[in-house]
Parts: sequence; structure tokens; C-alpha cells
Amino acid sequence: MLGMCRGRRKFLAASLALLFIPALTWLYLSVGSFQVKPLPLSPLEAQSSTLVGGAGERQALELRVRAVEEENRALRRELSRPPRSPSARLPNSSHRGNQSRTHSEEGTGDNEGQKAAAVGNSSDCVQQPVVDKCETIHVAIVCAGYNASRDVVTLVKSVLFHRRNPLHFHFITDSIAQQILSSLFHTWMVPAVKVDFYDADELKSEVSWIPNKHYSGIYGLMKLVLTKTLPSDLQRVIVLDTDITFATDIAELWAVFHKFKGQQVLGLVENQSDWYLGNLWKNHRPWPALGRGFNTGVILLLLDRLRKLRWEQMWRLTAERELMSMLSTSLADQVIHWNSPKKLRVKNKHVEFFRNLYLTFLEYDGNLLRRELFGCPSEADHNSENLQKTLSELDEDDPCYEFRRERFTVHRTHLYFLHYEYEPSSDNTDVTLVAQLSMDRLQMLEAICKHWEGPISLALYLSDAEAQQFLRYAQGSEVLMSRGNVGYHIVYKEGQFYPVNLLRNVAMRQVNTPYMFLSDIDFLPMYGLYEYLRKSVVQLDMANNKKALVVPAFETLRYRLSYPKSKAELLSQLDMGTLFTFRYHVWTKGHAPTNFAKWRTATTPYRVQWEADFEPYVMVRRDSPEYDRRFVGFGWNKVAHIMELDAQEYEFVVLPNAYMIHMPHAPSFDITKFRSNKQYRVCLKTLKEEFQQNMSRRYGFAALKYMTAENNS
Repeated sequence: MLGMCRGRRKFLAASLALLFIPALTWLYLSVGSFQVKPLPLSPLEAQSSTLVGGAGERQALELRVRAVEEENRALRRELSRPPRSPSARLPNSSHRGNQSRTHSEEGTGDNEGQKAAAVGNSSDCVQQPVVDKCETIHVAIVCAGYNASRDVVTLVKSVLFHRRNPLHFHFITDSIAQQILSSLFHTWMVPAVKVDFYDADELKSEVSWIPNKHYSGIYGLMKLVLTKTLPSDLQRVIVLDTDITFATDIAELWAVFHKFKGQQVLGLVENQSDWYLGNLWKNHRPWPALGRGFNTGVILLLLDRLRKLRWEQMWRLTAERELMSMLSTSLADQVIHWNSPKKLRVKNKHVEFFRNLYLTFLEYDGNLLRRELFGCPSEADHNSENLQKTLSELDEDDPCYEFRRERFTVHRTHLYFLHYEYEPSSDNTDVTLVAQLSMDRLQMLEAICKHWEGPISLALYLSDAEAQQFLRYAQGSEVLMSRGNVGYHIVYKEGQFYPVNLLRNVAMRQVNTPYMFLSDIDFLPMYGLYEYLRKSVVQLDMANNKKALVVPAFETLRYRLSYPKSKAELLSQLDMGTLFTFRYHVWTKGHAPTNFAKWRTATTPYRVQWEADFEPYVMVRRDSPEYDRRFVGFGWNKVAHIMELDAQEYEFVVLPNAYMIHMPHAPSFDITKFRSNKQYRVCLKTLKEEFQQNMSRRYGFAALKYMTAENNS
């Protein structure tokens, strides 16, 4: 029976700690079962009640801190005593089982009989208190920057996978993380999940006075101000680091709150590092701690009690006193979190399990987590309700139902998957190249970066597993890692069509320059096109005119091409048959209005007229219309956009010294479907007709020319 209890304690310890440690220790301040007084977090004693005003309160706190320091020293002595026998017990805690361990046993993972040592926590095999079925569990996470925003997704997946309760995430973020995570959760649309954001910039002044050397910088200290930051009516919260992975339902952790008694207000896991023991090297002086200290990767906070105990004043006073001798904080409170690729190579008897657990959620399809909680209705989500209403109005018997449904599919979107750092130039001529791609075009990224030195906004259509492959590819590329001005935006796969126009719209919305060059991933722009387009902005007064600058498109059938470095060299290759005007032998109408014959001798920009099926690659202002989402896969996706530009009275101006070249590749899956599936072509024709009817309603008589041109083509 004892062995069964120990085995169960071991499982619960690993599940609740989630920090991959062999010994789980929950500290309930104030450690009621010890023969010592409560730790700092308790009301001021009667001797301080006569003190009034700010100075009086501070003096009372100082008296209390000094008293607590004595209590801590006594507790350290108690913890440092060697065990008297294998069954040794702490004073007056016979009902709590074996709780005393030597430091040499900590973190070894070899002593199976002492796995569940707990300070102030019962070691008997008793069932955890049950969390109410529809009780909302509150989770607070400090998250700042691009990398942390990416890491936190794995944590969220692991929580959502196991959870059976509504969740409310409280993110303390900088502006970058808020943009990324708000977009992610908005498009994720997980039922019974609420998300709130709190501006970390407004909190910096609360902790910036504390010098620290931790890799997370000032954000590692923001957990100290959660009592002030989170809503005043929020009573309890689980605080997590971004690199945690859950192996069980978070409700088991939430249930631990039921064990808090009296003035106990904090739940922490004992640290397994020897950092705080102060003997790692000569002159090693860590911050004072009880034994090895406690890990803050997972914290349980009783916020209402902490506020009553004036937590804000307490931690400030303590920090001020310690900084007089310690100079700065190190915050070395982490053991085995997956916040570094090196952590995956940690040697530990449990590491295989946790490594596999982490990798599983890293690549887990997040779309599968969009499930309702059984018997626990979600709060009304108007966006979700409107979407469901729209989808219910579609006719499922319509042979083009899947095409129509795709227009309303909400794809989970992770903006800025990698670090991005770029500020547009002050002369208002800056241009961003916009493109979209899937995994089979990944090899084009390095070449495009070599040809275009300006900012780039890319939408990548990937699965969760492919996103991790892309991450490894990008981080292993010197070319890509040397570019901070490329924004990578992941749109996660869902449905049977490639949502080409949605991808373009996602990339367009993240453009932060006045102009954008709308390209495709399989085109290489000429060297120097970025600067040429910026000069054309001034030359053609783009700021005050609605113009679409056409970059003539060519193609080659050679995988190894000596890329022409000038227009003269391009014309030479065109005459030799190395290059061709784009799709002249397949779809002449797509680029015929560019008038390549005129372009050969042109030295100044010239205007061309819209014609049916015209689909050039253009540079436009950032406020130009988006692409129509009804067109997916292959066919009419660019044609419809150019038609709308024309309807809005954009002038098409061909640049005489600009060009781009399409590089050869295997046919896409979508063009294969278009060519082999008659129903695909029938539905595309139907969508074209519906789009033209919409154009007539929006633009009136002027749009009739599109109907006429289509009938005559």
C-alpha cells in the first residue's frame, strides 16, 4: 500500500510541478505545520498597530522584515539538518509523512522513496479537491517580444489539450507580443477561452529601479506587480513562464488552492539548482533564499489575501534592503524549462518523456483544439455566431459549396513568427515586397533576399509541423538570419484549397511602408528594383495619384540562369531564347497589355489600358484594395484584383527599366486540380460571374465594361 501511495505521489508531483524535477515541494507561506512563525506574508503584529501614516507603516514593515529574517534563518537551520532516520519526521507534523531530505538527494532522481517531499503539504494518498465543472481557471503569463510569443503557443496548446474547464488568460505583454497574440487568439477561435492583455510598458517603472542580470531583463521582474496589475476582483491566479509544458489538466494545479489555509498565499516549487546555496564558485554570493530557494516558473497566487497583506510594500522594502549589498538580481530560478534548444540535450532519467511531450505539442495541430467543453456553454462570441450563421445559409448540396465555404473559413494566424526589426525611411518612398508561399517554395527565400534588399512581408501556408521545419530552416540560414526586415506570418493549414488571396491579404496588412510591390514567391526581381521603385514614387508623384506601376514579367525554363544585370542583357537573352515574356505560350492575355514590344525601346514610363484577364505585377499604395477571398487555388485570383484597381480608377503605368523573372518549378497541386477536374473549372467560372455581378452593384454603370470584355474574350 505504501508503494502505491509513493507511486501516486510521484505521478502527482510530476504532473503538478511541470518543471521536470524529481522532488515536488509546495511552499505555503506561512508554513503553518512548522514550529516557526509565519513567513513575511502575514498582517502586521500588534506592536505596529499604533503607527500611522506613510512613515509609520514603513517603520512597521522594517520591524516585520527584521523579524522575518530571523524566522528564515531558523527555517534554514531546520532544513539543513540531516535526517535522523529513514522515517524521520518534522516536529509536530506526524500526519504529514517524510518531509526531510539532505541536499545531496535533491535533484538526483534516484531515491524513489522520497519523491514527494512537501513543505506544508500532505504526503498522504488523498484525492485532490475537485474543481467545479464550469469554474473558470485564470492563468497569468508575462510575455514580451517575438521569440517568447512563439514559445508561449506550445504552452497554450498543452493547456488546451488537457483542460476541461473554461480558461481566462491574462497576458502582460509589450506591444509586439500583444499584436501577435491578439491576432492568434482572434483567429484561433477556441471556445470557452477568454484573453486579456495588460501593457507591460506601463509597469516598467514599477520594477525598472531594480538592477538585474537575467536574460529576460526587466520582464522577469513583472510577476512582482501582478497584485496591482490584474483586476481587483480577481482572487486567485496561476502564474506560468512561457516555456512550461503541461502533462495533465491544469485543473489539478488549480485544485491546490483548496489546500491553502490561514495566511498561506503563495504556492511554489522547490528549486533543484544549487545556485542559492552559494557554493558554486569562489565569492559566489546569490540572493538569500531558503535552502535552494523556489522556482517561479509556476506560481499559485491568492491575490485577494496578498493585497490585504500589502504585498507591494513588502517586496519593495525587502528588495531595497538586499540591493544595498547584492547590487543586482540574477533570477537564477530555472531548472529544466524548454527555453533553449540546448535544453533538449539535458541528461536526466525523465528527460526523454518530457522532451517527447514538448515536441508533441510543438507540432500538434492547433485546429484540433477548437472544441466545445461538454456541458459547459461558452460565453456568447458575436464573431463566432455571425460566422456560424453565414455558414448555415450556404447550400451544402451546391456542387461549389466547398469553394464558397472557403471564403468564410477563419485560418489561425501567427504574425511575425520570427524576429522583425525595421523602420521605414523618413522620405515616405519606402516599398515592401509582398508574397505568399507554401513549404514547396521555401527554397526561393534566400534568392529573393539576395535580389531585394528592402523590407519583405511574407505569408506562409503551413501546418504546425511544417512551421517548425521552417523555423529550423530559417535559423540555419545565414542569409535569412542576417535580415531583420523580413516579416514571416504563418497562416495554418485548414481545408482542401490553397487560400492564395487570404495569404496575400495577411501579408499586405502587415506592410508598414507607404507602398508595396505585389509579387509572387517564384519571381526574382531584378537587382536594384527596390531603389528603382522608390525613385519612381517621386518621379510619378505616387503620393498624389492613384497609380499602379507595372513591372514587366519574364520567365525562363532553365533552373540555372545567369540572371541579367541590365535591361540590355535581358533583351539579349530574350532574343536568344533563354528568356520569354511571361506565359506567352500558355496565357498570352494575362500580360499582353504590358506591350512588351513598346517596352523594348521605351526610356520613359508609359500608360497602358486595362484589358480582360490582365494580371500584371504592380506596385501600389498601401491603402489599395485587398484581394477577393472567394478565389482560391489556381485561377483568377490576380485578375479580379487588377479589375478592382481599374474600377477604382487606378492608372496602369509600365516602368521602362524594371523587370522580374519567373523561375521554373514543378506544377502546384492547385493547377493540377484545375487542369484535371472539370467541376473545379465550372465552379471557377461561376465564381467569376458572381464577382462581376458584385462589381456591377458596387461600381454601377462603369463596371459594365468588365461584363462586355469577358463576353468578347
